[in-house]
Amino acid sequence: MAEAMENERRYGEYVVVRRHGHVAELVLDRPKAMNAVSTEMARSLTAGCEALGADSGVRVTVLTSTHARAFCVGADLKERNSFSDADLVRQRPTARAAYTGVLELPMPTIAAVHGFALGGGFELALACDLIVADRTAVLGLPEVSVGVIPGGGGTQLLPRRVGAARAAELIFTARRVDADEARELGLVDELVAEGSDRDEALALAARIAANSPVGLRAAKRALRLGHGLDLRAGLEVEDAAWRSVAFSGDRAEGVAAFNEKRKPQWPGE
Repeated sequence: MAEAMENERRYGEYVVVRRHGHVAELVLDRPKAMNAVSTEMARSLTAGCEALGADSGVRVTVLTSTHARAFCVGADLKERNSFSDADLVRQRPTARAAYTGVLELPMPTIAAVHGFALGGGFELALACDLIVADRTAVLGLPEVSVGVIPGGGGTQLLPRRVGAARAAELIFTARRVDADEARELGLVDELVAEGSDRDEALALAARIAANSPVGLRAAKRALRLGHGLDLRAGLEVEDAAWRSVAFSGDRAEGVAAFNEKRKPQWPGE
């Protein structure tokens, strides 16, 4: 029990960070509301992401849910129903910071999705580098059906995954997509057995975390910053990322370990 306490920290009432060695689990824990993102939950998510971003010992982060039937159903519309226009304006930076916090985590990120991942919930998954979903997953961006638009990055992140035309169809129709179609369309990267999304995502994270933490973060920067640039500009981004690791302790250890036929002991610098 003492070890579990040392490896777990709560941010506010609704977000928990658990450590599994070099893998961190960022847990959405508002089960009574199917993880609907309220103002308070957004603050908690931002705080959790800030702590993770500052922790050089975390090589991979996995975003999970404690609710049995939902990853996250998006914005808390019951809370929003009580807002005045001024309240909504004041709340916007808080909500936006939560989604940006996940998107800007410097290490590779994996979303473990089951059940409903709708609206902002799907956007949290889209903010991750990889999405592992089980066969109960239902995904969608239904915002136009309630008079708004995706506001957590959906209009920008979805076309980067599936292309402009497919993203337009999904956003304009506001339709829900089941797990099989989601895999076919490329909305998710791995489709796994019901109830196994968390375990499979953590296993994938462990495989990734065996690699150089300096290399992983640099590779993520190159992938993110180079996306959408023309080839020449993209190669400059890649070169800058390469230079940031070429003279690192991780690079020296990786080469030495290869030649000595042993597992590397990454210094992480």
